[in-house]
Amino acid sequence: MTVALVIPALNEEGALPAVLAAVPHLGQGWALRETVVADNGSTDRTAEVARVAGATVVREPRRGYGAACLAALAHLRARPPDIVVFLDADGSDDPAELGTLLAPILEDRADLVVGSRELGEREPGALSAVQAFGNRLASVLLRLLFGMRATDLGPYRAIRWEALERLGMRDRDYGWTVEMQARAARARLRTVEVPVRCLRRRAGRSKVAGTVRGALGAGWKILFTIARVRLGG
Repeated sequence: MTVALVIPALNEEGALPAVLAAVPHLGQGWALRETVVADNGSTDRTAEVARVAGATVVREPRRGYGAACLAALAHLRARPPDIVVFLDADGSDDPAELGTLLAPILEDRADLVVGSRELGEREPGALSAVQAFGNRLASVLLRLLFGMRATDLGPYRAIRWEALERLGMRDRDYGWTVEMQARAARARLRTVEVPVRCLRRRAGRSKVAGTVRGALGAGWKILFTIARVRLGG
C-alpha cells in the first residue's frame, strides 16, 4: 500500500532534518510514496531544509496546525495515497515506529490508528502536565459522548485515505486531532490505539503547551470541537 507522510511545521529547522532522516521508506506491505512538509508560515529555514532532505514543501501562511494539515491534504488529493500518516516536526515522535502505526491498517483491523503516548514509553519532560490533563479530559468526553475508548490525542496517527475523506475535516488549529477522533467515532470507523514512544523535544518550545495562551487555547478548542461534532457540526 502507498503511504504519504504529512508533517506540519512551524520554525522547525533545528529538529526537522533529523526527523526526516529517520523516516523509513519501505516495510512489509507498504512503501512511502511522498513526504509532505506543510510549512505553516515559518520565518526560519524550515522549507529549505525540508527540500534538501527530499520532501515536498507545501506552504500555508495562515497559522494553525489544522490549516497546515488541510493544505497538505489538498496537495495529495491530485494523486491520493492509500494511507496518510501525520507526524510532528519537532522530534517528539519516533519515525522508526511508522511500521507499528501502519500494522493495524495493513492487517485490516483498523481504519484509523492513533499512536498513544499514554500507553507507550515517555522520556522525562516529554509530555507536559497541560497535555496530560487535556488527554484525560478528552478521553472522558469521547467515551461519554461518542462511546470511543481513547487514552490520547496524539498527533502521530495513520488513516486510510478514503476514510479520511469521508470525515470532512475542517478544523484549522488546535482541534484537529480530537476532531478526527470524534468524527471517526461518529462515522463508526474502526479506531485502534498503539503504544508509541514520546520523546523529549530536541529543539525549540512547544507551540501549544509551551505557552499559557497556547495551553488555554488548546483546552478550550478541545471542548468546543467535541461539542460541535457531537451536535452534528
